[in-house]
Amino acid sequence: MANRIKFSVGYQLIEEGKVFPDIVKNFKESIDEVYFAWLNLPSGRGPIAYRTGYINWEAQEQMEYELKEIKKSGIKLNLLLNASCWGGLSLSKSLANTVLSIIDHLGQKTGIDSITVFSPAIARTIKKNFHEMEIRASVNMRIGTITAMEQLSELFDGFVMQKECNRNFEKIKELKQWCEKNGKKLSMLANSGCINHCAVQLFHDNVIAHETEVLTKNNIADDIPGSCWSYYGKKENWKNLLINHSWIRPEDIHFYQDCFANIKLATRISPFFEKIIQAYCNEKFDGNLLDILEPSHSNLIFPHIIDNSKFPEEWFQTLSHCNKDCTNCSFCQQVFQKVLQNKTKKSKWEKCIE
Repeated sequence: MANRIKFSVGYQLIEEGKVFPDIVKNFKESIDEVYFAWLNLPSGRGPIAYRTGYINWEAQEQMEYELKEIKKSGIKLNLLLNASCWGGLSLSKSLANTVLSIIDHLGQKTGIDSITVFSPAIARTIKKNFHEMEIRASVNMRIGTITAMEQLSELFDGFVMQKECNRNFEKIKELKQWCEKNGKKLSMLANSGCINHCAVQLFHDNVIAHETEVLTKNNIADDIPGSCWSYYGKKENWKNLLINHSWIRPEDIHFYQDCFANIKLATRISPFFEKIIQAYCNEKFDGNLLDILEPSHSNLIFPHIIDNSKFPEEWFQTLSHCNKDCTNCSFCQQVFQKVLQNKTKKSKWEKCIE
């Protein structure tokens, strides 16, 4: 059956081997757009061409060439201006002029179709100067109510829904009906590996927005205390990898065909980005589920994996009708015992002993 849903995938600047347009073109029938951040501008992920003082001076030329090729193939382009913090520049004319100049430049060089924004000040700046440009509210704004969409309706043309709503079809229906009535678009992020209602998400997002500055300091920790990385670094917490998350398996994406025309896939920093795109476009994946989530946490449980092929048929239907009473329900725990597999390769000597 043809996949009616199309995907929005995140651009990667690949320094060796394949170029991103070739990967996208392989799945052209299932990809609606490619989203990208502009080089070293703050965004929801680290800078593209800057690593602790080292600058890839060829990055802009390569990136513009690849974006042009993607655009030529009929796939739309979405610019990310989704940093959660711009520091002292947050309300400045300087930031507004920077944003406008980037949009002007890309309009001439590659052409862009839409912009994903976190800051309402940036959204207003774009709306005032580029009236026809589609402006989309970032998933990191955590918009999951009609009131929130009404509050921002003059600034945004569409919303990437709060990820905690992903498995709540009653909520999705409510939000979709409001969007259709008010001429807005609604989409979702399918493969977030982050914990739902994460206690440190806002802090983490702000650190990422200032990553270039943060990495130049003598810091007190290699990672953010309390983050999902430190949480899942403890084996006793692995059981919660199936609980309080928003990810949708590729095999279950078809349940959303009547809900969304476009679904976002997080692929901008994943080393498995091609695997993610292939899995969701084909609606099937035989491998470690964590590999197709971003962040993946695969290395934290190695040599164990979450075997995606071993999920029971009733997994999604049970989760989508769940009352979230985890204290008195053991369904996810039981499934976790089935899908957690040890993939250590035994030596010939070990096999002989057995």
